[in-house]
Amino acid sequence: MNGLIKKIISPRAKDLGGFEVKRILPIVGQRMVGPWIFFDHMGPATFKKGEGVNVRPHPHINLATVTYTFDGEIWHRDSLGNSEPIRPGELNLMVAGKGIVHSERTREELRVSGQKLDGLQLWMALPEDLEEIDPDFLHYGADEIPSVVESEVPVRVMIGEAYRVKSPVKQFASTLYLEARMKKGQTLILPDAQERGVYMVKGSLKIDNQVVDQYHMAILREGAKVMVEAVEDTFLAVIGGEKLTERYMEWNFVSSRKERIEQAKKQWQDGKFPKVVGDEEEYIPYP
Repeated sequence: MNGLIKKIISPRAKDLGGFEVKRILPIVGQRMVGPWIFFDHMGPATFKKGEGVNVRPHPHINLATVTYTFDGEIWHRDSLGNSEPIRPGELNLMVAGKGIVHSERTREELRVSGQKLDGLQLWMALPEDLEEIDPDFLHYGADEIPSVVESEVPVRVMIGEAYRVKSPVKQFASTLYLEARMKKGQTLILPDAQERGVYMVKGSLKIDNQVVDQYHMAILREGAKVMVEAVEDTFLAVIGGEKLTERYMEWNFVSSRKERIEQAKKQWQDGKFPKVVGDEEEYIPYP
């Protein structure tokens, strides 16, 4: 593909605990965008009364997860004892490091009433020298995420620095994650990063005279100054950051070392990971 766009990634449907997600990363030929190695659009989904998210306890190593909802709520619990509902505009950062187990559920009150759910879940690889840090969990309220208006476009900077504002969310490598809500015909110059991807949550954009449709991600050429134009009212997410070394990925495990993934697999199969506090009975077996 010529011009400012290296490639456009189409979504792939995956079932995740009783509802469908649109998976963007990783794919063959595009394993990562900066430190980001996994990108799921959760929803939009509608849960009827009695239904909800049921992602049973499962482990991670050598990465950090970011969960962010536009609509609805997910209840996070982990093996460190954290229990935190994530609501629209808030951001959960779970650092797996040398190993963590978590579950994602719907709280009983919402299961009784039903709810809509729409959001993103992303994983970022940790730099090699930080892969085995102690696990951690950080929750950021909606009022902690900085907002700015750039060229009349409202932007929220979830991670990193852009348009003269800096997010307080912890970084491990140079990282970019922001969202923007554009009206039809508006333009926006995207912030620089070594690698960048632009995802269409809603609507569509024109980049270098090429239209990028809803639920697709455009991978941008490195070093290019990129201006996007909204073909219609559009809600977009931009991810990126510094390019990291190659990572291996198998199931929920990410690492720079194949042998570390084999070790984690055996640990999980042998029941050597800690249990999720308050959610000890169920787990997802290694496939």
